[in-house]
Amino acid sequence: MRSRRLKYPIVVMAMALAAGTLSTASADAQADTSPRRPWVNLCLKLKRMPDHRRIRCHFPPPPRHRSAARLAAQAQRATINEIAIPTSPATPVGITSGPDSALWFTENYANKVGRVTTGGLFTEYSIPTSDSQPAHIAVGSDGALWFTEAVGNKISRISTSGTITEYTLPTSDAYPWGITSGPDDALWFVEYLGNKIGRITTSGTITEYSLPTSGAYPMRITTGPDGNVWFTEPMAGKIGQITTSGTITEFSVPSSGAMPVGITTGPDDNLWYTDANGKVSSVTTGGDFTEYGLEDINSFPWGITTGSDGNLWFAEQIGDKVGSITTSGTISEYSLPTSFSGAFDIADGPDDNLWVTEDYVDQIAIVTP
Repeated sequence: MRSRRLKYPIVVMAMALAAGTLSTASADAQADTSPRRPWVNLCLKLKRMPDHRRIRCHFPPPPRHRSAARLAAQAQRATINEIAIPTSPATPVGITSGPDSALWFTENYANKVGRVTTGGLFTEYSIPTSDSQPAHIAVGSDGALWFTEAVGNKISRISTSGTITEYTLPTSDAYPWGITSGPDDALWFVEYLGNKIGRITTSGTITEYSLPTSGAYPMRITTGPDGNVWFTEPMAGKIGQITTSGTITEFSVPSSGAMPVGITTGPDDNLWYTDANGKVSSVTTGGDFTEYGLEDINSFPWGITTGSDGNLWFAEQIGDKVGSITTSGTISEYSLPTSFSGAFDIADGPDDNLWVTEDYVDQIAIVTP
């Protein structure tokens, strides 16, 4: 029987195969009883497209059992602690600091939105649409949380008291993923399969803008220091900018094989992004790039945010680490207590700690800078 442990997460596997950087031999399909993670459904969608038929889709490992001894050992770590989400499998993806001084996150497999206080108290809210697979989440100008429903094909709002309102996208099978609060008090989001950037007002009016580059598969999005919105195009190797009126400009990452994923505005007024090709890099609003390589090129950095210490912090999905980088390029990395945890997204909390979703093991990690 083959091992149930994956070498690559499904999104990385899909992008790497399409880019020609990963052989199909290392992505053989394997059947097990693990719940589907978001990468599996996305991979199956990509596989139906002519350019991506070589992709092999399979399941990640099942959630691990956490013994009392292991949890006690983890709790003794001074800089990183982990707390278990009540629902398992939950497969947490996006996370953000809410307006109520709590952290809000999505449970992709459990079809819930979760809330956790800085003291570790959880509340979970079920999403009305079944199997909607919520992805990323952001705070809106209306004081509510807004999140994407990748398979549900919706953008949704949840009040801090737990009331959910859903809005269906005009484009069918758009697969909305990243979302951010824009400079115009609207929410801006990416349509991964729709190859569009979307905008939704807090009253629910949706506008969509097609990308100039076909097959770009936009993934994450953030408001920039220039009053525009910026996003990543992993399959095109580009960073995109869109004005609030809908004008799009794309900047090609200079290095070969670049797959930009996460993106945020840094304290130096540059855009900082993670590159699944083993880098964390920055780009000015004028399109000038500076790239910094990680020691492990296969660590697959994903989520990124600015920490309370003025550094950029990022999650390494395969490297099992959380890293920080100064605006001058000095990188530090810290191993997570749980191996193969699938560190995915990261947010700066109201307690000045970094909060990380651990997708594979249904945990939230808390990192003290």
